[in-house]
Amino acid sequence: MTEALCIKNLNVTYRVSQGTRHVLRDVSLTLKKGQIRAIVGESGCGKSTLVNTIISRLPANGRIESGQILIDGQDMVSLKGDGLRRMRFEKLGVVFQDPFSALDPSYTVERQIIETVNIKRKTDRKTAVRMGMEMLTACGIREPQEIMKKYPHELSGGLQQRVMIAMALINEPEILIADEPTTALDVTVQKEILKLLRKLADERQLAVLFVTHSLDVAAMLADRIAVFYGGQVVEEGRIEDIFNFPLHPYTQALLKTIPSIEYGKNERKLMPIEGELFSFLDENEGCCFAPRCPYARETCFRVSPVIKENMGHSYACLLEEVL
Repeated sequence: MTEALCIKNLNVTYRVSQGTRHVLRDVSLTLKKGQIRAIVGESGCGKSTLVNTIISRLPANGRIESGQILIDGQDMVSLKGDGLRRMRFEKLGVVFQDPFSALDPSYTVERQIIETVNIKRKTDRKTAVRMGMEMLTACGIREPQEIMKKYPHELSGGLQQRVMIAMALINEPEILIADEPTTALDVTVQKEILKLLRKLADERQLAVLFVTHSLDVAAMLADRIAVFYGGQVVEEGRIEDIFNFPLHPYTQALLKTIPSIEYGKNERKLMPIEGELFSFLDENEGCCFAPRCPYARETCFRVSPVIKENMGHSYACLLEEVL
């Protein structure tokens, strides 16, 4: 599979009243065509900052300090103005967490689809409507002609999200970024959306970056998982590696928070992750997970771990060195 997205040693900072804070630290990952990669981590770990950096929507106090974001070999970090906008609209499609907030409540689905088509290409209304109906059908909507005439508030949450996916894909991007697209949906609709994303990735050789706080949701969809904590990738590997052989203490702790019907009520106790979530306001040396890690030693608070890799499974931990 060919690489659609390659992020190399990405570092991002925010300027706040307390000074400059390092929110993404040497983030590196690749995404291949036809592959779904999940980014998993608790709220506040840097997932949304990564998404906003990729789509060039960092807030005014955000800054890329170093690193590369390569799409088809071209570095988005170095692009400006029209070149950046063209790359973003032609290569990237984005689906956000809350479709109702992302859709314009005063416009019909048809009008919003026509405007989306015209971002990339100027075409007549008839052609844009035809493209919209075809894409809505591809996204599992049975009566696209009826849906096109409706306003967002007239649709269920699941239909709204399918419309958002159709709008994200209508200009044929190579990469789809899905930022917690199923969080606001019930379990049944969530599974339908995950199944749709898998189908689209396979049929269209679409590269999907799927952001979620839930390991079990990631396991339903992704080929590989990158576990985020404190603005860093602390572990990365195939689904089976992450679930069967977790190497980082944070990943191990996350897995213990997942309920399972395979275990009896008294056979498996869910374990919360003790301690306070990492704060970017605290510029500490050493491992970002050390304050919450049950295995932490004095060295962990002083020395930042280097990523170790074996057979495509990588993690950042001093555990072997300090024990």
